[in-house]
Amino acid sequence: MAYPHYGTIDGTIVMIGFGSIGKGTWPLIDRHFDYDRAKFTVIEPDAEKVAFLQEHQIRHRQVALTPDNYREILGELLEPGKGFCVNLSVDTDSLALMKFCRELGVPYIDTVVEPWAGFYFDTTDNAERTNYALRQRVRDEKAANPGGTTAVSCCGANPGMVSWFVKEGLLTLARDLGQDVAAPTNREDWAKLMQKLKVKGVHIAERDTQARAMPRPRDVFVNTWSVEGFIAEGFQPAELGWGTHETWTPDTAHTHDTGCRSAIWFERPGAITRVHTWCPTPGPQFGFLVTHNESVSISDYFTVGDPGAPEFRPTCHYAYHPCDDAVLSLHEMFGAGVQQKVHEILDVDEIVTGIDELGVLLFGHDKNALWFGSRLSNEETKALAPYQNATGMQVTSAVLAGMVWALENPNAGIVETDEMDHARCLEVQRPYLGPVEAHYTDWTPLQDRWEHFPEDIDESDPWQFRNVLAT
Repeated sequence: MAYPHYGTIDGTIVMIGFGSIGKGTWPLIDRHFDYDRAKFTVIEPDAEKVAFLQEHQIRHRQVALTPDNYREILGELLEPGKGFCVNLSVDTDSLALMKFCRELGVPYIDTVVEPWAGFYFDTTDNAERTNYALRQRVRDEKAANPGGTTAVSCCGANPGMVSWFVKEGLLTLARDLGQDVAAPTNREDWAKLMQKLKVKGVHIAERDTQARAMPRPRDVFVNTWSVEGFIAEGFQPAELGWGTHETWTPDTAHTHDTGCRSAIWFERPGAITRVHTWCPTPGPQFGFLVTHNESVSISDYFTVGDPGAPEFRPTCHYAYHPCDDAVLSLHEMFGAGVQQKVHEILDVDEIVTGIDELGVLLFGHDKNALWFGSRLSNEETKALAPYQNATGMQVTSAVLAGMVWALENPNAGIVETDEMDHARCLEVQRPYLGPVEAHYTDWTPLQDRWEHFPEDIDESDPWQFRNVLAT
């Protein structure tokens, strides 16, 4: 089969990390770019993952990057002004690696603003552990050093692809409301379009139904993507972008005095904080209020007016129902107060059923709510590309799209996915997403409540976060 060719990458491609996402991204790079395969190098400390690299004769360095060695190791591998650095690791400081790559003039991409090892669990100040704080470091660097070599921050499925879905969803909503709207070309006009359409907020609404035949063993954390990554983000404080339509603030909420001030956070882990949401397959469901970069960046990007006193800003947060095995794993971990020592990722060849339904629920407008997203099955994924399940495919294809955009825009400086050309990125990614669909629903968070146990809700506005948060 002939695949689109997206350009030539001269010099060394360095991939940092070869977990489930790195393993799935490698064949997409191989498929869509011309490059010197002898210079493709993976930095990966885990012996089990290195065995795969050895089997497939992929050049590698079995070492963990640290604050003390990253400049030396990357300096030995990267060629100034050439190549690409693809950071798909955990426990490496994204900003430090990004800054070093930009010093060398090497394009860079990652899927999350990651700190050095130990940060998530050793840092005692919860405000510092928020994604707002981690993101602000990158935004400060962007402001201090604008322009220059392109570095794409947070370009996976979410954060990443979902920001492109928000824009496509807005254009879909405008069309279905009978409004003749051209795609905006700048941030200000995108924000004004969301305001004009009366969208109050966005749920990153996901339901993962992938499952294998074997029941989950006790004392094993099972997931469809990085267990370490999920535990780390689930242990961070619950966090969300905070919209101008909100009239009530939870007692445990904290705000920020610096930066874009688009978010609030709670003194509570996101992985045990539940919200009401909606996806096409299950309909109404619980999701976990796990913090993600896009919760902050989307609310920031679509703000109209002064960040300190905005005219308009949408509420935005992740509402994540992971696969059933991951839900049970979380329940066991938080109940025991200790992480499981054994981690398993559901392999593409052992999954017997299910899809990963990942999209954005735009709510509060004249058509109530619109879910727009990917409904990719494991079976479809197996036919599309090797070494990944549906969850991985939604991430790796976004990395591919981000790399293509970076090569086509080599001097864009530090960018988030909200700031990229969503149409071009989805053009690259969409062949790997299975059905990409729009679904309207008349569901609101006021529906399907248990009348036996009255709750303190706001019936005057169904889309208040007061009604979304599960008590």
